[in-house]
Amino acid sequence: MRTLPPFPALPSSPSRRTWLGRGAALAALGGAGALGLSNHPARAATLTPIKLAWNANAPCLAAAPVAQSKGIFAKHGLQVELINFSGSTDQLLEVIATSKADAALGMIHRWIKPLESGLDVKLVGSSHGGCSRLVGYEKAGITSLASLKGKTIAVSDLNAPGKNFFSVLLKKNGIDPEKDVQWRQFPADMLGLAVEKGEAHAIADGDPNLVFIQRKTAGLVDIATNLSGEYAAKTCCVVGVGGKLLRQNKPVVAQLVRAIVEASDYVADNPGEAARAFAPYSKASEADLRAVLGTLTHRSHPVGHNLRQEIEFYARDFKLVGVLKPSTDPAKYANHVFADVLG
Repeated sequence: MRTLPPFPALPSSPSRRTWLGRGAALAALGGAGALGLSNHPARAATLTPIKLAWNANAPCLAAAPVAQSKGIFAKHGLQVELINFSGSTDQLLEVIATSKADAALGMIHRWIKPLESGLDVKLVGSSHGGCSRLVGYEKAGITSLASLKGKTIAVSDLNAPGKNFFSVLLKKNGIDPEKDVQWRQFPADMLGLAVEKGEAHAIADGDPNLVFIQRKTAGLVDIATNLSGEYAAKTCCVVGVGGKLLRQNKPVVAQLVRAIVEASDYVADNPGEAARAFAPYSKASEADLRAVLGTLTHRSHPVGHNLRQEIEFYARDFKLVGVLKPSTDPAKYANHVFADVLG
């Protein structure tokens, strides 16, 4: 079981600040030799504009603002406009499929099902592992997966990554996620109150919301994360691009993937700086954001064949719990939704 490290005391609620910068000074196009980058300088006139959608409420996606503020996108020849998209996953993927945005960074647990419908979107890269946690209410005797049988799990969204992932984890531990537990939806800031009132006995959610919930609700203990057991080295957040861009300009897609990989490594090596880059988007303090980033695996960012294998792995998982259709073949599914842009 992966335990979240202690968090510093929560400061008085800060107001949301406005993100002003869109980029940093141009650096040399290069680095990350393992990904085959050159060392030729890029000039402003050569930068390719790209619209990248992401959820600015998710600190796990810090690679995006890091790549922007540290000039990593520019280093890889890109002029990236970050679009904060907080709508449904289906809407997000439709935006990419219809070229209203060129690409997006988000959780594979949300994308697996919508991509089954054949949207013109391909998964081409990844960023990190982690970002979903399951906590139990110790006062209700919930301290392990086994103790959840017959209990209720609170979520903020019945299509949330946490519900999808932990359904799989329960199934693999002998608990039917549809018959042996109940999933109930509550407002995100009311999840703690739900367990205190006995309306739920555990919570599946992401940080930083779950950090704040645990601060306010005594007796919540960590049970599992999406880095538990066989998932310890698996990625969870991936890069998706529109099929049109991929067909018309595969090299630009490769530049984007390399930039996200480099930015993810930067987050892993510099969680404090990454927290600072993300802070303008968040209500959480830099200290809280740094602690959250410290629980993630920003060096788990497979590309190429390894990413395709993980997509197939997750497709098998989601088919196991009925998220994907019984007729869906995981291998064919992975072949369809994945594209190797670095090979």
